[in-house]
Amino acid sequence: MQRPEMRTDQLRVVSRRTFLRLAAGTALSTLSCTAGHLPIFRSRPVRFGIVTDCHYAEAEHVGTRFYRESLGKLSECVARMNAERVDFLIELGDLKDQDHPPVEARTLEHLRKAEAAVREFHGPRYHVLGNHDMDSISKRQFLSAIENTRVESGRSYYSFDVGGLHGIVLDANYTTDGRDYDRGDFDWQDANVPIHELDWLARDLAAASGPAVVFIHQLLDGTGSVYVKNAPAVRQLLETSGRVLAVFQGHHHEGAYSHLGGIHYYTLKALVEGSGPNSNAYASVEVLPDRTVIVTGYRNAVSMRLARSIYTAPFEPSASALRTRSGLSGS
Repeated sequence: MQRPEMRTDQLRVVSRRTFLRLAAGTALSTLSCTAGHLPIFRSRPVRFGIVTDCHYAEAEHVGTRFYRESLGKLSECVARMNAERVDFLIELGDLKDQDHPPVEARTLEHLRKAEAAVREFHGPRYHVLGNHDMDSISKRQFLSAIENTRVESGRSYYSFDVGGLHGIVLDANYTTDGRDYDRGDFDWQDANVPIHELDWLARDLAAASGPAVVFIHQLLDGTGSVYVKNAPAVRQLLETSGRVLAVFQGHHHEGAYSHLGGIHYYTLKALVEGSGPNSNAYASVEVLPDRTVIVTGYRNAVSMRLARSIYTAPFEPSASALRTRSGLSGS
């Protein structure tokens, strides 16, 4: 596939020395909060659930996308994650869809029902923004209707810590000129992580005290229609930090896997694809103390053992078991 044209101001080279300087002296322009204490990452694995591309809507199926069935499939995922007692559950984007033609009130109702299913999980819950989440409503409307545990409403990219593992949620739902995706007024192939988010990401990685995993909807590990247009700029920051073990992605319904620059890129299959309970896809992820990552796929999701990545940053687990650092959305 052709490499998409990329703005030069979005590809910043950040050296290892810059990261060390940031970690030593740069104050984060973010919000944080602290919860109770859990065993640190060094002493036990951290486990979490992932699900993506539910596309829930009370609408007739189109091709292989069975929108109406997604609510039951999502409920199965949540029930499984509750039974497995994972540390948190994260949804990787495109939680809901829309009618054709779209009706804003019905779109918001689809979102309300899908979010109610997610809230049945008995633990911390997080969301990643997908392009279909803004197909007929604004980014602000979507963010106001969902809840990310201990993250202020309105934040579209943020980070959190669980058991010594640092989680980073990115938002690539911006046009090349930096505008938010809004009410369907965007080209879904024009996905970008804007410069202000890249700056935040560099500071967040520098301040992190342990190994990190990244969550994003559109893909970072290639070029083409389903990939973030300035993905090389994002990957360069992740690789330079020496902290990132894996990136978990959605968007590409068939799923995929690659390994670039010492980082695993796992693309989860879409929940919406196919009819019937066997046509489902979700997974649990276990990060072991030696930083091996084990993905256990359910239904159609692919199971993988991701060998320990190149991890060069010192590991100094925080006493805080759950901490969030949030970035403002541009909406």
